[in-house]
Amino acid sequence: MSVSVLTIVRGRSSHLANLIAGLNRQTRLPDELVIAWMQDAPSPLPGTRFPVRSVLVPGDPMPLAAARNRAAYAAQGEQLILLDVDCIPAAGLVERYAATAEAAGVRLGDVLYLPPGGVERIDDDALDRVGVRHPAKPELAVDEIRATPSHGELWGLSFALSAADWHRAGGMDERYIGYGGEETDFAARLERAGVTMAWVGGARAYHQHHPIHIPPLQHFDAILRNARRFHATWGRWCMDYWLGQFVERGLIAIDDTALTVLRAPTPDEIDATLDATALFS
Repeated sequence: MSVSVLTIVRGRSSHLANLIAGLNRQTRLPDELVIAWMQDAPSPLPGTRFPVRSVLVPGDPMPLAAARNRAAYAAQGEQLILLDVDCIPAAGLVERYAATAEAAGVRLGDVLYLPPGGVERIDDDALDRVGVRHPAKPELAVDEIRATPSHGELWGLSFALSAADWHRAGGMDERYIGYGGEETDFAARLERAGVTMAWVGGARAYHQHHPIHIPPLQHFDAILRNARRFHATWGRWCMDYWLGQFVERGLIAIDDTALTVLRAPTPDEIDATLDATALFS
């Protein structure tokens, strides 16, 4: 079957170059890489052993859902692999995702987080030694397939599904603009459409480090807007962890039906949440 790898990009040119380097060394090359650029023009790319196609989806705040949709609609593969631009695929990722296409509708791959500092050499053994597993994610044997207890497990860093299942779920809801919520909404769409989901071992990627805000106060307005959108659609809140942190800081009040802004974070508060060493929020 044909396989398209999809990624969405704004800046992060060095991270994208490493993603491409990882794809160039796959045991089973993708049939194409589709890049949705959330900027005015594509950046220069390194050479590839597979075709690359680009679509432009500019806009502020970042049109994350729309960019993923444009990439998926432009893709020609029967199977779609969605990789975050920060992820370097291990050499067997494409082959493993393709081989497990009949095991579940959505396959979630293993991701290890790399420490601060650039990636000097793309070598799976070396990256395995320094990479750290997210404490909330399962440890998987390389040949393991484990059904997920909830579609809420969907992890946007690395997952695969058929193009048919993407369209069956209706793609992502483009009313989600800016950071947060669009992946959880897509997971609910997949569940409603009857698309199964499982974790698969052997489809590993490595997340390249970048500074993060804990909590992500720089996306305060987008997170609240998208949380309200999700609640209006599904009757429940998403991003509970971040919303809880906002409550603890006295920024919002929330109950089962309403979210109230008490005050906006100050610029100093936003700056203070930036952590240059943390691996995950």
